[in-house]
Amino acid sequence: MSTAIPLRIDTVKAQVSEEEWRTRVDLAACYRLVARYGWIDSIYTHISARVPGTTDQFLLNPYGLMFEEVTASSLVKIDVDGNPIMDTPYETNNAGFTIHSAVHMARHDVDCVIHTHTRAGMGVSAQKCGLLPLTQTALRFYGRLSYHDYEGIALDLDERERLTADLGTNMAMILRNHGLLTCGRTIPEAFATIYDLEHSCQAQLAAQVGGELVLPSKAVCERTAAQFHQPDADVAGQRAWAAMLRLLDRDNPGYDA
Repeated sequence: MSTAIPLRIDTVKAQVSEEEWRTRVDLAACYRLVARYGWIDSIYTHISARVPGTTDQFLLNPYGLMFEEVTASSLVKIDVDGNPIMDTPYETNNAGFTIHSAVHMARHDVDCVIHTHTRAGMGVSAQKCGLLPLTQTALRFYGRLSYHDYEGIALDLDERERLTADLGTNMAMILRNHGLLTCGRTIPEAFATIYDLEHSCQAQLAAQVGGELVLPSKAVCERTAAQFHQPDADVAGQRAWAAMLRLLDRDNPGYDA
């Protein structure tokens, strides 16, 4: 039996609101950026976004497409029970549904969730110490990073309650022996968070290969974390996102189809 799925489908722009289309375009761009930076795991892992104006609908990648192939129209709109809301030739990954629906159901302040299985993220997730305050980027997460113990492949819906309880009010979490998860009030915010968390994990593994580690004082860690969360941080994030979209328009256009 063939497992081929279409790489391109007709645009759904006329079938959705202007706000949903903008979200679809940004989410497709996010998938392609994650692919560009090499944070993919074949066709696995997921990025989701809440459908604007809803509390029980979100967009997820088609199961079987590479991240670099995702387009605004190919994204699958589902409800919190995993049922497709629009006609689509695609399916979604059950593990992705479990993790992402958990966050979207519990955290209505979150509009985007990113989950990765990178080498650095998995490496730090397997360390008892977790993420260390080794670098300026890592200090962004000081006192603001959650941890969730590994329970197996995320197929059991009853794990959702434990996952969101561990996440609490934070916007980033390390899934022990598994990978990384970040949230955002917007897609650009979630991407900026996974960008910094991934770089923090990469830097930690690199530093641990060398000599004795130097850690900043608790006072410096707390001050730096507070600096990262100033009110103008979102403005900087929007500027960075606009630059990322220009990069995609040069290197991998077509995400907005």
